[in-house]
Amino acid sequence: MDITTLENWLWEAACSIRGPLDAPKYKDYILPLLFYKRLSDVYEDELGKLSQEFGDEVLARQLAQEDRALIRFYIPNGYTWPEVRKSPVRLGERLTEAMREIAKENPKLVGVIDIVDFNATAAGQRILDDDNLARLMEILNRQRLGLRDVEPDILGRAYEYLLRKFAEGSGQSAGEFYTPKEVGTLMAYILDPEEGETIYDPACGSGGLLIKSQLRLRDKVAQRLGVDAHDLKPGDVQRPLQLYGQEINHVTYAMAKMNAFVHDMDADIALGDTMKGPRFVTDDGSLHAFDKVTANPMWNQKFGTQVYENDTYGRFTRGTPPASSADWGWIQHMAASLEEKGKMAVVLDTGAVSRGSGNQGSNKERDVRRTFVEGDLVAKGDVVEAVILLPENLFYNTTAPGIIMVLNRAKAHPGEILLINASKLCAKGRPKNYLTDEHIRQIYGIYRDWRAEDGVSAVITTQEAARNDYNLSPSRYVASDDQEPPLPLEEALVLLAQAEEARTEADAELDTVLTKLGFGGWREG
Repeated sequence: MDITTLENWLWEAACSIRGPLDAPKYKDYILPLLFYKRLSDVYEDELGKLSQEFGDEVLARQLAQEDRALIRFYIPNGYTWPEVRKSPVRLGERLTEAMREIAKENPKLVGVIDIVDFNATAAGQRILDDDNLARLMEILNRQRLGLRDVEPDILGRAYEYLLRKFAEGSGQSAGEFYTPKEVGTLMAYILDPEEGETIYDPACGSGGLLIKSQLRLRDKVAQRLGVDAHDLKPGDVQRPLQLYGQEINHVTYAMAKMNAFVHDMDADIALGDTMKGPRFVTDDGSLHAFDKVTANPMWNQKFGTQVYENDTYGRFTRGTPPASSADWGWIQHMAASLEEKGKMAVVLDTGAVSRGSGNQGSNKERDVRRTFVEGDLVAKGDVVEAVILLPENLFYNTTAPGIIMVLNRAKAHPGEILLINASKLCAKGRPKNYLTDEHIRQIYGIYRDWRAEDGVSAVITTQEAARNDYNLSPSRYVASDDQEPPLPLEEALVLLAQAEEARTEADAELDTVLTKLGFGGWREG
């Protein structure tokens, strides 16, 4: 399903309940029904496989009921989407009952699929009556949501659209967590997961990056066996990835659990604020370490300096990020969560790799960035392996380009950094640009082969990075059209905030000095 089809479909679904519900509430009913439809379609696919194997659909359903190990999950008879949809009498009660019965049969879905009462009332009246529910179900029934029908994170993309279209005023755009599928695929290629590895996303949203990594492993195994990934049998992937994620938003937390469940992937997803309270901690109070880390945290998030200064997990030893942008706070958390030879890929604002370079004196972001290139007395350096500049207008919540930064504690090319300017490697689309499979292969091929290519990539030494004051922006070294790209508005606002922050700190230091000299209250004078 392409973006336009998805958005038109969801728009029609939302319009069908316009009137009975306020716009911000649309997602509260549409998303659980999408969960349910997705689950039911995948279940039918599972039964279809059993029917082919045993040559009889009735026998397949009977065997699934008797031996749950034959299928990914089980939906009790009478509670599949087609069965509930065809009996619209007491539909709200039936839907609520169906989802609760499914959760009973599949404990991993407790608190995920059974959280909505479709029969709920307000002021003595149904919030959404059976006629409206039936109309909504008929619209949602027009698209099939099996594993072969839609992208792995269809739920995340649907949530993003509904929030962006109807609920932007209630909080941050969902674009802060949703990563375009092709960017996630590229990151999975770069991480190159191996069987049995642990992989962690500290800002996992709906779990798309974790799922992409597991699917990449399955593709590698399928290629080795000479079969299609969809035809892999249980046991072909002898040691699947162990997936771990943390998410602050309870709705997207539920979607991450649902996405992993539908794909038959074991994922330990925790709810909470990673920066203020990481959940994956050992008995001695230190962070768990993982083989691979992947994330697309909210760009230029703002945290007070107390978050860094009061940290008890040893995460921010390389320096305190500015209050105006937590980018290097997230990077330090992720780096502290890596095994000794671990590797991570993170999507960030382009300014994260250039802000502060060229400034006279100290700059918090530049100084932290330096420790990742060179190291200092407490932190190992030379872990920045690559920076990839992405095309503009890929992400829903901004038209600005982003970057993928790769950190590797076991670099194959010590003392070197690969910079890829992929700003022109995209296809133009509406409403957003996108990377084709060929673009993904081209970018990954350059990274895999460690290749300098005119107008696209360059390999620099850490000494060269130091001479350029630790500016790691690919456009600084590889200009695709011999012009520096204009400064994105978002980055300009961050730079302005940092300048204001620096001025405030300088004023405070001046006040302290003058007070000691007996000139306290000089401003009032």
